[in-house]
Amino acid sequence: MRGPAPRAAFALALACGVGAGPARGADGDAQPAAASFPRGLVELKRQATARGTPDETTRTQVKFDLFPQHAIVALLRLELPFPDAKTDFSGSPFDPDFGDAKVRVGLRAVDIVGRATTSFLELTFPTADPPSQGSGKYQWSAGAKMAFALAAAPAWMGAPRQGFSVQVQQVGSFAGDGARKDISQTKFELEWRDTWPGGHYGKATAKPLIDWVGSGHTGAVLEIEGGWVIDRHWTLALMGGGLLWGEGVPGTYSKRLELKLAYRY
Repeated sequence: MRGPAPRAAFALALACGVGAGPARGADGDAQPAAASFPRGLVELKRQATARGTPDETTRTQVKFDLFPQHAIVALLRLELPFPDAKTDFSGSPFDPDFGDAKVRVGLRAVDIVGRATTSFLELTFPTADPPSQGSGKYQWSAGAKMAFALAAAPAWMGAPRQGFSVQVQQVGSFAGDGARKDISQTKFELEWRDTWPGGHYGKATAKPLIDWVGSGHTGAVLEIEGGWVIDRHWTLALMGGGLLWGEGVPGTYSKRLELKLAYRY
């Protein structure tokens, strides 16, 4: 049932973000630059999504990261989504519902065939209010990401540093609402990133996936993002995405525009 609860949770999440304490860096995937900094990250993201599947709609999302100084664990993450009650591209930003919350534990990078490789475990909880704004299922997920450093781009491009990474993630559902559809997906993320002096970066990410519940149907989106690391604490980014193939496959959308503000402390 919709009511004041989603709005109260939304206000609390924003208040936690604004009052997050001292500060830090940028992209948020558990790679602290020094032993004592960053300690954490708070990210506020606004997504406008057109013709998305039920789990891909217009929303505001708040993410909290902690970077423990631990031999094994490098990241503790909480994601709180607030999908708009009106789910089309324009949405209704001042009338939020509550979506399915996620928690993630990321492990420190290890060397595999000479490449830095991180991994993570994730749980998604069917906390959506109303339930139609979520999957209705508990979900588990495990993934790994391998990074490749590339030679600097040509001088005429400003000689940015270049990197490429490949992430593979398996998602499955268990328990929850027996009337809702089961979830079994394999997701891939192929990211090319350029970083220029002065704190500017750009990246292109292809995100294909296989929906095993949908008889192995596939889909993919392409996302192009540009960002500015304003200082060691603040990062601002704008992303545009669109469908490559597989309309209607869970996890895809027709188009998306995203504005993101991150604060490291």
